[in-house]
Amino acid sequence: MVVSQINYRAIDYGCVRPPTKAKLSDRYLILFNAIEELLSKYQPHALSVETQYVEKNVQSALKLGMARGAVIIAAKRQGISVFEYAPTKAKLAVVGNGRASKKQVQGMVKLLLQLQELPTPEDAADALAIAVCHGQSYNSAITCQHEI
Repeated sequence: MVVSQINYRAIDYGCVRPPTKAKLSDRYLILFNAIEELLSKYQPHALSVETQYVEKNVQSALKLGMARGAVIIAAKRQGISVFEYAPTKAKLAVVGNGRASKKQVQGMVKLLLQLQELPTPEDAADALAIAVCHGQSYNSAITCQHEI
């Protein structure tokens, strides 16, 4: 049996951070436009997002859901397939432990993507972990991906 090593490479990463003083509807539009621009620039075949996690703050969950929706709609407008992964799946994919810390995720993402420094902010490292998770799932005979 031959097992091939897949080399992943980060071509761009970061976070879209609309001004916190902007109206909420304007922040969603800024996010939508930024994602649409990135999708046009890089023309990916797929987009992967984290499943929504709700602990106690319902308002935060609703706002996160709206932001997530803006990202999904931007991708679907361009005919891009969208897949979602639980945070535990992404942590398992990059660290080998679904309950890994943010620092562990950052460290392994840096290693897997051969980055010069830890990816920051932590949200960017999480997004890169989701992308690696999708890559592993996509290239695996046993897939755990869920297209939405």
